[in-house]
Amino acid sequence: MIPELKTLIAVCRYGTFASAGEQIGLTQSAVSSQIKRLEDALGFPLFDRTGRSATLNAAGQTTVERAEVICALFSRLGDPPDESATQGVLRIGSIASAQPTLVARALEGLRRLFPQVRVHVSPGVSMRLMDDLDAGKIDAAVMIRPPFGMPSDLAWQSLVHEPFVLIVPKEETARKDWRTLIQARPFLRYDRVSFGGRMVEGFLRRQGLAVNEAVELDEIPGLIHLASKGVGVALVPLVEAHLPLPDGVRVISLQEHTFHREIGLLQRRAQSRSPFVAHFSRSLAEASQIGRVKAPAGAKAQMLAFRRPKAP
Repeated sequence: MIPELKTLIAVCRYGTFASAGEQIGLTQSAVSSQIKRLEDALGFPLFDRTGRSATLNAAGQTTVERAEVICALFSRLGDPPDESATQGVLRIGSIASAQPTLVARALEGLRRLFPQVRVHVSPGVSMRLMDDLDAGKIDAAVMIRPPFGMPSDLAWQSLVHEPFVLIVPKEETARKDWRTLIQARPFLRYDRVSFGGRMVEGFLRRQGLAVNEAVELDEIPGLIHLASKGVGVALVPLVEAHLPLPDGVRVISLQEHTFHREIGLLQRRAQSRSPFVAHFSRSLAEASQIGRVKAPAGAKAQMLAFRRPKAP
């Protein structure tokens, strides 16, 4: 019944049978069939059905909580039995830009403490990493903070804030302000499906800026490279892994309108997570304090916010 339990979790996460089916690759009717099989096996309904809508009932809520624990345990059946001591497997998901910096520094510290721990790092975009964590494929994810609420069984640990800046070809005159450049030059768009791309889209809307769309892609180094070749301008986060920037670009601050991409660790609550995640979490916190870098040439001479955010 593991597939049915995973489908139930997806329905609760994405809100409807149709949305859940789109995310896990099933038709709406297939999702309905799996939920019906699960209800038949359990002997009680999980949803209160009214017309074309279905709302999770009290028994369903309890079942979802138990299903999450069962799926998490099922995903770890192949782990060594002595996982509570000094041996085991840690499965981490990470966005590409954090792997050579935050993740690498954290794993260095973790391996010093637990040299017998085997670590597997899976790459992915933030939305996919959330899905993998939800499905029990990974123990934790280093990713961009989602622009929406997170399930109550997951915990967020903030690590660094990366400021968005405007990257322009070096030959652009310094007398032009960022608003003029964004609207006058071809715009290189951070893929709007990604969490970071959604932030860019929200910024453009708030500022009332119309752009001349040229290229859209999800790779920040690709956007920077295109700008260095004079193809256009791009709003991108200033990421430690991508510094120093190439000589062919200039960085223009958004000044008081600067917005940030928050990078952090998404993990399960303590009762259902891998025992090594807590150690990795502490190592990440230490690693986030090391990654303080100076602004590259062309930006103001100041320390950029590659640090943990201030407490509210």
